[in-house]
Amino acid sequence: MTSRTHSSRTHSTRARAIRTAGTARATRATRTTLASTAALGGGILLALAAPLSASAHVGVEASSTAAGSYTVLSFSTPHGCGESPTTKLTFTMPEGVDRVTPTVNPGWTIEKVVEDLPEPKTDSHGANLVDRDAQVVYTAVTPLPSDLRDVIELSLQLPADAEGETLAFPVLQECAEGSTDWSEVAEAGGEEPEHPAPSITVTAAADDAHGGHGTADDADDSGHADDSAHAADGTSAETTATTTDDPVARWLAAGGLAVGVVGVVLAIIGWRRPARPVE
Repeated sequence: MTSRTHSSRTHSTRARAIRTAGTARATRATRTTLASTAALGGGILLALAAPLSASAHVGVEASSTAAGSYTVLSFSTPHGCGESPTTKLTFTMPEGVDRVTPTVNPGWTIEKVVEDLPEPKTDSHGANLVDRDAQVVYTAVTPLPSDLRDVIELSLQLPADAEGETLAFPVLQECAEGSTDWSEVAEAGGEEPEHPAPSITVTAAADDAHGGHGTADDADDSGHADDSAHAADGTSAETTATTTDDPVARWLAAGGLAVGVVGVVLAIIGWRRPARPVE
């Protein structure tokens, strides 16, 4: 009788020891997997953070890049000067752009800086021009906080003889404290400068010669500079910009996708975790 009792107790002790060891191994495996998943998620977020910081420039998108066409340039301002809010934006036009129609923005007052041309010229309608819109200045009614973005739109006609050229539109961003001059132009094949000027590459002229009709002042009325009109006629080329803030939205979406992937991985781990043995 004593022998059977001792044997039964020994078997029970071994069984508990085996269950305890199995539980410990499962716990260690789960912790290791969770640590690996956390590292993977951290790596994904770090990889996303680099493009986000790299794209935090004043950027531009164009409704059309065809030579001689009317286009609406949308300039995005994703941040202030460090933590300081933006108070003024000055857009400088490249040579060959003579007339600019700014889009009204309730948060800003607008003025143009006009300069005399070296010599009179004739525009695409035969009108004689003696001056040009050299700059457009947007002054904030209330300083734009550094953690908010805004978009400024300018309607203009691209030079008819600029096919293949890259047009830079320098922007001076003034803030309550400090300023940033987005005017640097990268050399061919060189690295992107610290403060690149927003720019577009002019493509071949459209077959229907949109650029030969209308003026910058009535571009919105005629519909030449309307985004939907260009999309409908199928003649607008895609914008080629050296810097643009819109990738931020795409990278944020990618970040959301990455977080979703990590969530799915964690859910799978939870589903595969072995059930805790009954004591």
